[in-house]
Amino acid sequence: MKFIKPAWLTHSGEQKDFEVYSCHVSPDGTRLATAAGDGHVRIWSVDAILGAGDPNYAKPKQLCHMSYHSGTIHTVRFSPNGRWLASGADDKIICIYHLDTNPPAHSASFGTNEPPPVENWKILRRLIGHENDVQDLGWSYDSSILVSVGLDSKIVVWSGHTFEKLKTLSVHQSHVKGITFDPANKYFATASDDRTIKLFRFTSPAPSATSYDSINNFVLEHTIVAPFTSSPLTTYFRRCSWSPDGNHIAAANAVNGPVSSVAIINRGLWDSDINLIGHEGPTEVCTFSPRLFSKQEMSAETTDGSGYSTQALVTVIACAGQDKTLSIWNTSSSRPLVVCQDLAAKSISDLAWTPDGLTIFASSLDGSIIALEFEIGELGFIAPWTENDKALQKFGVNRRGVGVVEDVAALRLEERSKAGELRGAEGRMGALMGDAATNPPPATNGNGTSTPMSGVVATAPVVTNGRVAQDSPATAPTSSAPAAAPAAPAAAVDPNAAKLEAMKQRVTITKEGKKRVAPLLVSSSGTGLSSLPQSQLMAASSSSNAQNDAPQSILDLSKPYDGLPRGGLAAMLLGNKRKAAVMEDDEHEDQGNKRPTAGGANGPTPIMVNGVNGVEPAVPMPPANGVVPTPEFLRPAVINPSMSISQVRLAVPKVRVHILRSLDRGTLPPPASGTNGTNGVDESLKVTDDVVFEALNPGPSPAQTRDPSKISAMKRGAILWQDFLPRAVILVTGNKNFWAAACEDGSIYTWTPAGRRIFNALVLEAQPVIIECRGWWLLCITAVGMCYVWNLKTLASPHPPVSLAPILDIAMHSLGTHTTSAPGVTSAHLNSTGHIIVTLSNGDGYLYSPAMFVWQRLSEAWWAVGSQYWNSNDSSIGSLQSTGVGPDAKKASEASSTNISAGIIPHLERHTTNEVLLKGRAYHLQRLIKTLLSREGFENFESGVSIAHLENRVAAALQLGARDEFRIYLFMYAKRLGAQGLKTKVEELLRSILGGILQEKKDGELQVEKGEGWLSEDEKLCGWDRKELLKEVVLILGKLIHYPLPQQLSNVHAGKFRELQRLTVQYSRVLGMDDDENGA
Repeated sequence: MKFIKPAWLTHSGEQKDFEVYSCHVSPDGTRLATAAGDGHVRIWSVDAILGAGDPNYAKPKQLCHMSYHSGTIHTVRFSPNGRWLASGADDKIICIYHLDTNPPAHSASFGTNEPPPVENWKILRRLIGHENDVQDLGWSYDSSILVSVGLDSKIVVWSGHTFEKLKTLSVHQSHVKGITFDPANKYFATASDDRTIKLFRFTSPAPSATSYDSINNFVLEHTIVAPFTSSPLTTYFRRCSWSPDGNHIAAANAVNGPVSSVAIINRGLWDSDINLIGHEGPTEVCTFSPRLFSKQEMSAETTDGSGYSTQALVTVIACAGQDKTLSIWNTSSSRPLVVCQDLAAKSISDLAWTPDGLTIFASSLDGSIIALEFEIGELGFIAPWTENDKALQKFGVNRRGVGVVEDVAALRLEERSKAGELRGAEGRMGALMGDAATNPPPATNGNGTSTPMSGVVATAPVVTNGRVAQDSPATAPTSSAPAAAPAAPAAAVDPNAAKLEAMKQRVTITKEGKKRVAPLLVSSSGTGLSSLPQSQLMAASSSSNAQNDAPQSILDLSKPYDGLPRGGLAAMLLGNKRKAAVMEDDEHEDQGNKRPTAGGANGPTPIMVNGVNGVEPAVPMPPANGVVPTPEFLRPAVINPSMSISQVRLAVPKVRVHILRSLDRGTLPPPASGTNGTNGVDESLKVTDDVVFEALNPGPSPAQTRDPSKISAMKRGAILWQDFLPRAVILVTGNKNFWAAACEDGSIYTWTPAGRRIFNALVLEAQPVIIECRGWWLLCITAVGMCYVWNLKTLASPHPPVSLAPILDIAMHSLGTHTTSAPGVTSAHLNSTGHIIVTLSNGDGYLYSPAMFVWQRLSEAWWAVGSQYWNSNDSSIGSLQSTGVGPDAKKASEASSTNISAGIIPHLERHTTNEVLLKGRAYHLQRLIKTLLSREGFENFESGVSIAHLENRVAAALQLGARDEFRIYLFMYAKRLGAQGLKTKVEELLRSILGGILQEKKDGELQVEKGEGWLSEDEKLCGWDRKELLKEVVLILGKLIHYPLPQQLSNVHAGKFRELQRLTVQYSRVLGMDDDENGA
């Protein structure tokens, strides 16, 4: 193995090398195309790269460069036929290039140091179909289609011949970052940040195909979720690859538990039972070698009579990503063949194999392009291309229309079908060319034999509305006999033949007085076949003379055709005029298609319905007896008039028939239909000690509208207590301390666990839309956005009612008379101290501070896209459970100060990730930050946002009283300050933790106000001893200062660390810490 990294193989700029995002090798293996942040596509000579160490090599190195994009180019791909080159960038455009055989028109670009172009690559088309960045491109193996994916969550399919947009697929819920094609040309797969891979089945379109022809093509076949349930969203790409034998898909950025991996997905079942584990960071790209390998060299002993290998063949795959490591595996070993660590200084963005499978190119975001060249036999011995074709035969490669056929039997059936189609086409062509007599007539009405007539072509069984009329006694011929044909039997003579002959001999006189024979349409004369599909458009044939005179546009509507109007496709094309009335005494009428009658000619007209066998008499429905299912929702709630003048308007729940709340399991789904609202409790709850709180509203019948609502509590199927309310109940909640129900009129009732009412009904200004409880606290949010909190133990409220208007962006919208768009409330909870926690649909998470009477934003999209600590994988953070929100399932004996608000901050940040990153709502913010990072004056932007995010976490944990989170975030914050060398902030942090112990009080000075939080004079800070916290922070700072990382030494001046060292030593002496323990 040989590493090749030429100094000239870069996208160089004035100050630095630009990030290289993609690379690809041409099908002939002579060119390497690269794309980078400078907006250029460069084409290099592969021979020049592999021969970089040869001082005598004098051929051109860079063959051409193109700069038709206005932004960073993310992907570049050659078509498998070598004719086209495609590139996609963040300017939302895809460029298609082709190689012009004429020499380049200019020698070099004016004002640049670019070498003169050797090849003349010209832009052919600009494809516009994406609304955001184009992240990846993929060609089908026959080059018939090009598929592009991007950050707009769309998949766009383009024709590989005309480059017309064939179809846009909007099935992903987030950014799409990878695309790969099945070498058998049956599927393609796309990978997205919604943590799924979606497989699409397709048939290669014709060169002249349009978007209309592709309506039923490119169909979603399967969605793969399992290997990506918790995969990180921090990768720039998710480039997947399909194995050359078609058996597997390699998916990057998968996870196996907490470990990053590459998932190997099996074809057919689309499951994953193999994971390539070993990378320390998320993988961004994986690619299979295009060749198959064998353990032994191909020889006469290892091949059969047909020249195919008799030994097992394996595939080779290369993986790389954010850990800057390249690993190469094969399918016969559980350990990698090659591991190249620190191959680049930044993430590896793309990999590309040469067609011979002996060289792989890797591009990195540090601007480098590296080649790894293997000796023959290092990866295995390369099998000939015929082995690839043989492996793909079982999947129907190069067979059009095979669809999802995957086995040999189905392929043989397809061959027989094709042979039948060929014979049918030859027969129809012979009929059109006048050779009908030489071809045997096809079977009629399912019979293998029929009476042949010389010169007469018998048609296939007539199909009426999609069904073969096999019960028809005879089928009328569609072609009349020529005049010179021998006489046919009298029973088979066409009764229209004489009429047609007369029409053919009709003579007309023109204006000039000349005689002309009037022309007769081929379709009217019956001497030719209509170009329309007659089996669908012709009316049902009959042997009756009366029916033969009817025009063919009169259709048989006696049988239904689902999905189309009565009469099927023919009715849509030719109208829906009915057949002539059928006489009851007509003995020759086809009884199978005859409409049923009742009562004779003067009898009553029956009511007919569409049945299985055509039109059938309607059968009266039996009267409704027994148990009648009750609808889940009865009606919308009656809205309070105050909603019309409120600036905040939240949706009011509908009035449901049955509302259940379990003491242990929370809100339960509605009971199964058929219970009719009586005894509808789940049977599994009847055998447990769980208490179920049930609310039954009056049914929908008029006799029940004035009935009261019934409230009951049950245990093991037995009723513990019952109560009745005069209004319909819309929401219920409860825990081990009390039960509560909210009614349609805005009143709230509460009960003890034994069923005693705690106090009088609470009357609110509007209907409750959210009602939650925790401990002795009860939260209610009304339809006009007012939040109420009560403590049922102290019969008091910690603060007056507070409005949701500030957090619903009410200040950003016009205060007019009409409703305006604003974020929606996705959840509202209480922590164990009665603080309100609210999450919105825009990803923000809020806390209401009762001490300051204001809302505080704890989580938002700004931190999600700008902070380096977002989605941090710290084990101590991941172990925190969200016990601070939701139902309180703990027993009274377990409640303590250590779990107050535990897990609220991670819960809010996970909600922000789900609402913002997974659903792609932070795209514009991500583009803004990406632009800022490359501008002058914003070099410390990412570091500043990360420190601010940690400060936000520490402040939120202190406000919530979250003991464990406060300690973890405080140590992370101190570690980052020490790494940055921020002496002022470190000194302030140490002084705040110490809490004024070192400050001397002046004589006569009085303490006017008592501080809170950082400024409190208590010995504890958020439940932790201040001195112990300070000791641990000093230890963290001392370790960072005395053992700095190489990056820190290069980024921060050594003087800052000396000042921090003196400051840390000073505090360690005050705390009485031993120098040997803290390393000071």
